[in-house]
Amino acid sequence: MSDINVTTPSLTPVVNLSEARTALVNAVIKTGGVIQTYADGICAAFNLLDNQGNVTTPWYELKGKLKAGVKDERALFVIAMSNVGFGKGTIDVYWQRVKEASGYVTAGNRAKGGTDTDSKTVAELKTIINRIYKAEENGEECVASNFKGQLMEIFEELGGDIDKLG
Repeated sequence: MSDINVTTPSLTPVVNLSEARTALVNAVIKTGGVIQTYADGICAAFNLLDNQGNVTTPWYELKGKLKAGVKDERALFVIAMSNVGFGKGTIDVYWQRVKEASGYVTAGNRAKGGTDTDSKTVAELKTIINRIYKAEENGEECVASNFKGQLMEIFEELGGDIDKLG
């Protein structure tokens, strides 16, 4: 009886980082265009216009009953993003990017100012929002998560930089 030696090729994958990096960069470039297309659609659907077609109130500034359609669209956006596995933090960031693509000026790009009370409030809101993020990352379910988006909007309106959260 003869011995048979079987050798198998190495199963170690070979990754071309240059190709992977290029693919990522190309996808990121496309993301901006996709966000802008979605933002343009939301603007067309919800911005209030005067008789000449000029925007009188952008969708992100609507209040009360006028905001109902925007709330519904946001809920559908959250469901769609959640269905593909994105968490609340990522969903909020992408919604913020849609708002910015629609013309919303973030607090970081607005003139700074405010009272000492406002500065303290911004700092405390940052702490609260980051606490909620940490709880979510740890898998905790907290009622405060339901209000994180609103807290982030207030934080931003008072001059906080949304990109420095989390």
